[in-house]
Amino acid sequence: MLPIDVSAIRHGFDANFAFRGELGASVSVWQDGREILSLAGGWRDRQQSTPWRADTLVLMWSITKGLAASCLLHALALDGIGLETPVAALWPEFAQNGKEGVTLAQLLSHQAGLAAMASPEVSLFDHDAVAAALAAQAPVWPPGRAHGYGPRTFGFLMDECLRRLRPGQTLGQYWRAQFGDPLGLDIWIGLPDELAVRVASVYPAKSGPGQHGTLDPFYEALAVEDSLTRRAFAGPRGLHSVASMNTPDARRASLPSLGGIGTASSLAKCYALRANGGSLEGHAYSPPQAVAWMSTPLANGHDETLCRDTAFSAGFMQDPLGPDGRKLRQLFGPSTRAFGQPGAGGGHAFADPEHNVAFAYLMNQMELGVLPNEKSLSLVAAIYGATPEPLPTASAVC
Repeated sequence: MLPIDVSAIRHGFDANFAFRGELGASVSVWQDGREILSLAGGWRDRQQSTPWRADTLVLMWSITKGLAASCLLHALALDGIGLETPVAALWPEFAQNGKEGVTLAQLLSHQAGLAAMASPEVSLFDHDAVAAALAAQAPVWPPGRAHGYGPRTFGFLMDECLRRLRPGQTLGQYWRAQFGDPLGLDIWIGLPDELAVRVASVYPAKSGPGQHGTLDPFYEALAVEDSLTRRAFAGPRGLHSVASMNTPDARRASLPSLGGIGTASSLAKCYALRANGGSLEGHAYSPPQAVAWMSTPLANGHDETLCRDTAFSAGFMQDPLGPDGRKLRQLFGPSTRAFGQPGAGGGHAFADPEHNVAFAYLMNQMELGVLPNEKSLSLVAAIYGATPEPLPTASAVC
């Protein structure tokens, strides 16, 4: 069993507040199916009027994508549907403009060429319109020939496939029925109004992309009016500012790409289930096949959206590998089987099945980056007794 020094994690968590400008945050670490550490501190608001506690709920941004993928994989495994199945077998309208052969594996691993919308003016709050637009449009590249992260489209693709498998049920409802309620998870994709009093406000990063004196390729692409990167973060339209995500309408909406709200302890418990083969506390909550898909690499190399190397399994991010098979970075620890999904600004969560470890870090003061930053990576390093390497930054809402 991996020896974990919880005192080192505590030290790193405290350092985030003392030296890294943290406002409010929680961290949770699970090993062998039990929580070995849960920390919470700071404030829910910049006025420092409400303390952040272990049961404080906060927006998770793109971490929600991992929850969305979990739901679809769960339903596929229960129905005996393999990832080689064409998406159009579930969703016939999807077979338009060269997408007839797009497989579920390609869709889940961001290889389908649907990172951006051809009709970005469609509203983020109109699921049916977004799904119809995605079904009708042509892929940006031949499916399977490249991959590019879909910051806004991915959740809609997961949701629509799930709705085709479970008519009358949204992905947010499926999440609560299959995972949230059975596991007692304080995580919601569409927050009930009565829980709004427990939610921390989120705040944008305090510095801009030029703070390091160099221009990141991501920012160069984001500044180009019609670039794939810009279009990927622009549509569907709506909720482009951090402040807009603090509104009741945004919290209430079922947005599987970026709208999940929950606690770090529940998020880590969700990943502990995945690190433990789909079972927890003697109960099987997820088919083993669904969990196996999560740790099986499907895409690796240059990301057309994020302008850096990324890797994906079915619905989850993994650390990219170089030609020698070694990791190019360690967002998810040293194991090549580890997988997870970060959120904009610094939120982070992953499962490491090799060491049966699960981790989650949530906070309300965002930093630059769609990839995790030093706040969470210092804690990940402490789990494995290593020192995190500095990462290039990339930032945008989602």
